[in-house]
Amino acid sequence: METIELTETARRRGGSARLHAHLVRPSGEGPWPGVVMLHEAFGVNDVFLRQAERLAESGYLAIALDLFSDGGARRCLVRTFRAMLSGEGASFVDIDVARSWLAESSECTGKVGVIGFCMGGGFALLTAGSGFDAASVNYGQLPKELDAVAADACPVVGSFGKRDVTLPNAAVKLDKALTAAGVPNDVKEYPQAGHSFLNDAEIGPRPLRPLMRVAGVGPEPDSATDAWRRIDDFFAAHLR
Repeated sequence: METIELTETARRRGGSARLHAHLVRPSGEGPWPGVVMLHEAFGVNDVFLRQAERLAESGYLAIALDLFSDGGARRCLVRTFRAMLSGEGASFVDIDVARSWLAESSECTGKVGVIGFCMGGGFALLTAGSGFDAASVNYGQLPKELDAVAADACPVVGSFGKRDVTLPNAAVKLDKALTAAGVPNDVKEYPQAGHSFLNDAEIGPRPLRPLMRVAGVGPEPDSATDAWRRIDDFFAAHLR
């Protein structure tokens, strides 16, 4: 794993003043399909980096983008969420900078997907129509203009938890919008899962973790195993 600097391009294009990411290469010789990874609201952490390593082990050149590069979660969280809710802002430029970096890399086949979790899942859906070849949306907030977003989307695999009280009926709504738009999709809701169920460990401030567990937020291994299998199969079909 290595850190790559995307600051110069991001600044030139109107993105963040500072932008970096973690690049994870598969073993063996490339080129490989690429995947831009978008983190949860808590930012880049060990869980997210292990997810990047998992994608690399599956044969993808993975960029784990730090959407909080320009000052950390404390300074960037509200601004980044506002960008997601409004559908515009520096974060969208940053994501496209990472996509372009992968697409233009000699180590990449030119096929690039995006995967996001929580806040990153919302961004993954919103950017699914901006040059990506496949998108994985995991418990991401649905946009108000869902039908319009779905109409322009690349193929989408989506995973949600029925116990996630923040996203009621999100899977049904997303599946309906994508199907109506004729977009290839695989959207599933897991009855035993809540928010952040794809994580392999608890995250967030330790004092909040008991409350998060009560709210059903955190790992659910059986659901996660099936969701990762579906993501692997979907990306293999659309990125290889």
